[in-house]
Amino acid sequence: MTPPVMPPVSATTFTNPLLPSGPDPWVIQKDGFYYYMHTTGRNLTLWKTARMSELGSAVSKVIWTPPATGADSHDIWAPEIHFLDGKWYVYYTAGPGSCCGGQRLWVLENDSPDPTAGTWTEKGRIAVPGQDLWAIDGTILEQNGSRYLVWSGQEAGSDQQNIYIARMANPWTLTGLRVRLSQPQFTWEQYGTNAPKVNEGPEILQHGGKTFLVYSASHCSSDDYALGMLTASSTADPMDASAWTKTATPVFTKDPADHAFGPGHNSFFISKDGQQNWILYHANLQAGQACSDLRNPRMQQFTWNPDGTPNFGTPVATGLALNRPGGE
Repeated sequence: MTPPVMPPVSATTFTNPLLPSGPDPWVIQKDGFYYYMHTTGRNLTLWKTARMSELGSAVSKVIWTPPATGADSHDIWAPEIHFLDGKWYVYYTAGPGSCCGGQRLWVLENDSPDPTAGTWTEKGRIAVPGQDLWAIDGTILEQNGSRYLVWSGQEAGSDQQNIYIARMANPWTLTGLRVRLSQPQFTWEQYGTNAPKVNEGPEILQHGGKTFLVYSASHCSSDDYALGMLTASSTADPMDASAWTKTATPVFTKDPADHAFGPGHNSFFISKDGQQNWILYHANLQAGQACSDLRNPRMQQFTWNPDGTPNFGTPVATGLALNRPGGE
């Protein structure tokens, strides 16, 4: 399948994909700027832009390069930047090499108001006390005045990926035990030939008294990689697995006609005018491109269903002129 020719972009529109490559895209908005990251595999790179629709021309900076050897020297995945307690933190996945077996979660800290300036300090590995288990894709949930880390992990002796949560004592330390919130149980969560069953890439969306945990399901080698969702009350104890309800069908799936294969590992943002909700995600342009750097970042506006749940629709066509996010 030949990718479509991209039309010229006007002053009020943009087209997807935003970049030619960018698996696991993440964005946060603060003080009039968007700070964006994605998996490079080799370092942590941070983009800064006043307009997400102009990400392709944004200035980028490598904020951390791994050591040549060691526990966090290879396979740098799924970075997320968060502003917590007056400082910037980047949560990322890394391992010692020989892809995947040794992946763990790590944290960097920066006290500069601008995360593209200042000094990034390594705070080390973040893990459940006394546990040394495979872990990737860390993100933050704040609820009921407490803060939690949510991530994709495994049980000892198993390569199945599940979603876990643990309470945070501070932005680089977990306290207490972890709780499993989701595991692959439906057929659409188990695609991928000779691959482990996968729930990964958890992301938090809060709206209308509800907390949604949107995650990626099936192995990234499958064109049927998709988004699933858990829902809880915004006042529930998120450590209580029974407080969460899993939607029985995927909430965002492939659209071959519009060059979207394996859409997933998303994040969310609100437009600068505060009026629009947007989903940022990666997808492949063609079938069979799997987990490679050919995955590219895309964004589109989404709405809310009458019951208060998000309606992500279907992936919009690549090359289609879309209105820029409000305020841009």
